[in-house]
Amino acid sequence: MFRHGFESLTALALSGVQVTASVLDLETGRVLFSVDDHLSVPTAGVGQVLLLVEVAARISERDQPARGASPDDTAGGRPGLRAVPGAESLSILNRTAGDRVGGSGLWQHLQVPALPIADLAALVGATNDNLATNVLLRRIGLDAVRARGEQLGLRRTHLLDIVRDERGPDDAPHLSVGSARELSSLFRRIHRGEAADEMASKLVVGWLSLGSDLSMVASAFGFDPLAHDDFSHGLTLFNKTGSDHGIRSEVGVLTGPDAGVAYAVTMRFNDRDLPARLAVLDGMRTLGTDLLEYVY
Repeated sequence: MFRHGFESLTALALSGVQVTASVLDLETGRVLFSVDDHLSVPTAGVGQVLLLVEVAARISERDQPARGASPDDTAGGRPGLRAVPGAESLSILNRTAGDRVGGSGLWQHLQVPALPIADLAALVGATNDNLATNVLLRRIGLDAVRARGEQLGLRRTHLLDIVRDERGPDDAPHLSVGSARELSSLFRRIHRGEAADEMASKLVVGWLSLGSDLSMVASAFGFDPLAHDDFSHGLTLFNKTGSDHGIRSEVGVLTGPDAGVAYAVTMRFNDRDLPARLAVLDGMRTLGTDLLEYVY
């Protein structure tokens, strides 16, 4: 079990890549695979999931009594993405010049100057939207995100800063850091409805199920990158990725007919040329193939 993934990641480690990984059985929590899973390493946009958990918790806490909808309600017929008519989720946030940032995301390319909180969270889940992240953080605050992480028992996993095009000496050196062990455990808790509460967890699952980046571990699963929030061939996936120069990171939950897994993998490497990057992505895909064999 996981022999091919272990061999591939071992070869990468011997070539100078820093590998951290954790795979848990979704039902039992048993560790199926691990590589330096205790280390806290830069995880780029993966840390945005902590912001999504805090946003979802606020929507659930403030809107649940007035909503009167069950946790299984859906929006637009899509499983997992519930209708959220409460006032908090529909609060409109404007983007400002101070929020402006490049990189991943769609909102920077759109004309609309303001969006509801729930729509911004969906953009973050779907495209790792950096502009939406900064606008949400201006509303929510890093301190609140940090406090939520501490409440969830995270000690080595943090969202450190807003997204910046350039990081100066007075800025946090990375957007986020995390340990594979904590991240895989967090995603298992989200799947089980234990991140803040059940309704908040379902919101986070819905947003992350929209994720369009299947270039890493999830490239092995055969999903349509733009439409995979249904029960395709008995498989379901929600994941969060992070990419930066010399960093590729992915955390997710994959379920299949036979089992389910929560996984986290981060690679730090010298992004000196295309073959070095492709070797890292190939190693992540190889581990993904092992995950698919376990659940299918």
